[in-house]
Amino acid sequence: MSLPTPDPFGTGALRASVRRAWADSPTRFTEDTNAERDLRVGAYRDRLFVELAQNAADASAEAGVPGVVRVSVVDGELRFANTGAPLDARGVASLSSLRASAKEGLVGKFGVGFAAVLAVSSAPRVISRTGGVAFSEARTRDEIGQDGEVPVLRLPWPVDEQVPEGFDTEVRLPLRPEVDQDELLARLESEVEDLLLALPALTRVEVGGVWQRSEVDGYVEISAPDGAVRRWLTQEAPGGLWAVPMSDEGPEPLAEDVLRAPTPTDERLSLPARLIANIPLEPSRRRVLPGADVVAPARAYPDLVRRLAPEDRPSLVPSAGFPLSEVDGELREAVRRGLAEQPWLPAVGDDLPASGARVLGVESPELVELLGDLVPRLVKLSGYDVAQVLATVDADRLDIPELVELLTGVERPPSWWHSLYDALLPLLESHEIAKDELGALPVPLADGRTLPGPRGALLFGSGELLDLLAEADVLGLRLVHPEAAHPLLEQLGAKQADAVELLEAPGLREAVERSVEDAESGLDTRPLAEAVLRLVSETTVEGLGALALPCEDGWRRADELILPTSPLLEVLDPDVIGEELSLLDKDFAEQWSPGVLTAAGVLDGFRVTEDGIRDLDLVADDKWPEALRLLESERETWQALLHGPSGEWLSRNALLDGNTPDEWRLPDAESLAGLYDPIPDLGVRPEVLVAVGVRTELVVEDIEDAADLLNRLGDADRTVAPGAISRAYGALAAAELDLSELDAPERVRAVDGTVVAAEDAAVLDKPWLATLWPADRLVAAAEPERIAELLDIPLLSELISGRPGEGEFVPWRELTAIRLVAELLDLPLPEGGVLVHEELTVEVDGVKRATPWWVESGGFHGEHHAEDSSAGLARAFCWAADRWADRHLVTALLDDPDPLTPWS
Repeated sequence: MSLPTPDPFGTGALRASVRRAWADSPTRFTEDTNAERDLRVGAYRDRLFVELAQNAADASAEAGVPGVVRVSVVDGELRFANTGAPLDARGVASLSSLRASAKEGLVGKFGVGFAAVLAVSSAPRVISRTGGVAFSEARTRDEIGQDGEVPVLRLPWPVDEQVPEGFDTEVRLPLRPEVDQDELLARLESEVEDLLLALPALTRVEVGGVWQRSEVDGYVEISAPDGAVRRWLTQEAPGGLWAVPMSDEGPEPLAEDVLRAPTPTDERLSLPARLIANIPLEPSRRRVLPGADVVAPARAYPDLVRRLAPEDRPSLVPSAGFPLSEVDGELREAVRRGLAEQPWLPAVGDDLPASGARVLGVESPELVELLGDLVPRLVKLSGYDVAQVLATVDADRLDIPELVELLTGVERPPSWWHSLYDALLPLLESHEIAKDELGALPVPLADGRTLPGPRGALLFGSGELLDLLAEADVLGLRLVHPEAAHPLLEQLGAKQADAVELLEAPGLREAVERSVEDAESGLDTRPLAEAVLRLVSETTVEGLGALALPCEDGWRRADELILPTSPLLEVLDPDVIGEELSLLDKDFAEQWSPGVLTAAGVLDGFRVTEDGIRDLDLVADDKWPEALRLLESERETWQALLHGPSGEWLSRNALLDGNTPDEWRLPDAESLAGLYDPIPDLGVRPEVLVAVGVRTELVVEDIEDAADLLNRLGDADRTVAPGAISRAYGALAAAELDLSELDAPERVRAVDGTVVAAEDAAVLDKPWLATLWPADRLVAAAEPERIAELLDIPLLSELISGRPGEGEFVPWRELTAIRLVAELLDLPLPEGGVLVHEELTVEVDGVKRATPWWVESGGFHGEHHAEDSSAGLARAFCWAADRWADRHLVTALLDDPDPLTPWS
């Protein structure tokens, strides 16, 4: 017989007390069962590790020893061993009571958290060096003699088991069959880091390896089994602790978390730092008790922020957005209020509260450093994102336009402004600020004045250049102080004061534009002319043609003057010299190279403008060949001839051997023979002749072209080949012109080349009518209706009509020769057939006339007639098949059905 198990905690009395309570009040048993079920499936369903770790932390804190926890699975049991105060009688009483908690026991401070073990076990045991107790669903059911659901944690029994060496207490949980051991351990391991942070009494947890907690200078370091170390910056607060995870790069603010009290609750938070607070919770330990003070810890939040490097502090400002819970809303508002009212933002002097602080809206520490003594309450942090964040705690953003306005009137040495430009340039190049925002940026000038904006300012670098400009006495040149000269000013509209930039400076341009007027009013403009030409000798710019230069009869614009040695003098009409143009003063011209003078606008040859080649209208009528040779000798004028409007003007206005260029053709343009005469040899290259309008092909571009071509067709002195006649009328028909603008010609060209009076002619519109009308009165062309309208003569079908005699109807498919030809040429046979006549005659105005084919009702699907001949059948077939262009080939094949005929 075995010895009875010791019962140091009086579990027998506890069981008896519970059984009496159940016997005295049958509803009490049901209440206990329901209460335990609620805890198991509700409040504590997923808090096993949290609650056991909290108990372990309480035990180690009570005993004043480092808290060590070891979690393992042995023979199907989850075992949770810990150091600290061992199990005592009050603790056992709390364990077996669903409505009580030993404040210094194992079940936490505000709830009966041990019920969390029921999620994985129906027979938990607690073994301590002072004794042990066990609970069992099966033993409880046997004890009371009742089937069905029973409470597990109401009846304790003593157990006599040993605690693992090095530990004071161990919770042993035989796992339910449905519990996955690996999954359970993995879930427990995932909670270790959070619990080590939330429970300072714990220093070591063994689960899946060893986890360690250490604390140095307000930093909590938690090392994982794989060697990884997570650091948390912590800050004591009234009634709690703030913590934010840290990396080597700085803080890693949280995006979303829950309130810890000290273990996780269901109160969702959106603060960047974790709050572990001593806040009363509901019995479920998931919600804050209504009316509890949750904002007290917020008073220390700025202290946490101040412990970060200045550049990292904005990362702990709560982001804008809706709170995740009522507690979150209260805390966020309290934290923001604290950040707005307490100093924490780095400034030139002491830290500043956020409320009313100024934050530069672009990121530039250099710019902030320069502005520190100019802008009150300026924060050392800067950047758009920082400003947006700090705006949520009442800081004011300082944007560049306002900064520029603040700088207006500020007196600083030129070198200070240079440093300011140094700080602004990278911001402009990275597009963080726009040029328009810096339009009024002050610029110190060499004369001591400050210019309100860089536009129009000039950057210079040599005394010689200054002397030259002073001698020219050009007003409006605003020269930047050399110690303030900076590339930023160039990007904002200032110009480098080299030759190019000075020549394009508005002040100098204005002086050039009014120089002739000034000269005529008696002012000495020679220094300006010499200054401009001196600059032109170093570079080349356009638009200086208004510069006043001396000529034989006073002063004129440079672009109205000709060099005394210019070849233009050989081709221009002598009468225009002294009127439209003048000669540059010879003595003045000898002081400068021709290249400098022409760069300033003086003419040495034809000049190209936006509108084309200028002064062509000044060429003498008998000098056009020489003028064309001069135009082709210069690349600029030659390109303008090829690609600009001047070629078209020359085609109608230049005179070559008495005619305009568009009245001639090149000698090798044989297709135009008869219509246009070949141009005589004038010593001008063919490509130049083409560029000025001498014809190489038949083109009708406008009404004038059309009228001229009609006149040439009606000119009886011209001999025009039939092909050229057809092409001419085709070009007229294809031209996209309003024919109503043309006068109808009196004479037209017939198909045989005869010129006939328009009133006696007709336009062939139906090919089977051709044999019934004299060829010398017949006009044939594509688009006959349009040609008839153009020439104001009738269509032939409007003048004659006829009716053929009787013929024999033969389907196309029964005409063997036609069928063979169609197969050889891959032509589809048309529907229907043809009326075949041994001799086809058509009665016109009572007279019978022979014709090879006829279409009675018009169109491709009319009644087709053909004489029994190759020519007649081929024409009828090709018209019916819509292959009229193949009629001659079909005729040849009908005459000679050799397959080689199409290729020979």
